[in-house]
Amino acid sequence: MGFKTITIKESIYKKLLLLKRKDESFSDLFDRLSKSNIQLLEKMRGSQTYTDKQEMLHEITEKRKEKRYG
Repeated sequence: MGFKTITIKESIYKKLLLLKRKDESFSDLFDRLSKSNIQLLEKMRGSQTYTDKQEMLHEITEKRKEKRYG
């Protein structure tokens, strides 16, 4: 098994510490968080339908522009 070193902001580290259980490593924490997000996404799959694919893509593009450029 390999290992990777990551750099995160101290503010994010403090948030992660609040989520981390006493008996788990950060690797265990990341694994737990990623699994819960995948399960949530799987539950949501198919819950939204679009009749106009081009309109959907346009909406996504506009929302991304708003976030990136204010």
